[in-house]
Amino acid sequence: MSDTALSVLAVDDEVPQLEDLARLLRANRRVSDVETAASARDAVVKARERGYDAVFLDVRMPELDGLELAKVLNAFPRSPALVFVSAFDTSAVATFELRALDYLMKPVTPQRIDEALKRVEAAAPVGVEAGDVGGGRGAPDAREVIAVHDLRARGMRLLARSSILYVVSYGDYVRVYADSGRYLLRSSLTDVERRFSGQGFLRVHRQYLVNLNRAVEIRAQLNGTAVMRFENGGEIPVARRHVPELRRRVRK
Repeated sequence: MSDTALSVLAVDDEVPQLEDLARLLRANRRVSDVETAASARDAVVKARERGYDAVFLDVRMPELDGLELAKVLNAFPRSPALVFVSAFDTSAVATFELRALDYLMKPVTPQRIDEALKRVEAAAPVGVEAGDVGGGRGAPDAREVIAVHDLRARGMRLLARSSILYVVSYGDYVRVYADSGRYLLRSSLTDVERRFSGQGFLRVHRQYLVNLNRAVEIRAQLNGTAVMRFENGGEIPVARRHVPELRRRVRK
């Protein structure tokens, strides 16, 4: 990644919120310049005139909303990285299909802005300048990310599948343990297992789904069960009936 800072377009039909977003972006050291658009149509015109590294766009806007705008921007030869901003979490899942890098909840904090910009930088392929992020960036597709609730930041977060260590069932919810912390997802463990089927995840207990690629140790127990340990220090029990499949998977 080059030291060249990012060029960003901020889009929101509510002027006070647009000004606040632009102010936060301009205050970040990763950003070189910020332009604003008060409508999706204005954003399309500006994006055609120059190539932005990233577009921070509101979801709910009149006429052309943020999701529709994203589809237009993704069709550009050099599409910008997309970061959605919203006061609602109902559209988070839909943004995955549009290859969004992050989903920020209003009111946006400087910390979340910085995290999103880090993702924009990281999405740039090796050897590409920051000003060329839109050209073939490594944005994850809908199969590679999952939308979770970040209780600490009081908003939604997009997690890369590879960053997940393990998932624990809590009734109608699951708790997702990842490199960046712990998150909640309203889903059953069975649904998460189905979504990540064939991607290195394994059900090892009625309450636990693990990412085998992230386990650092497996210890057999005298009673026929086992314990798996992960990079974050977490230890997960492996039920006796799942031990044979675990052995088969790790010996491949």
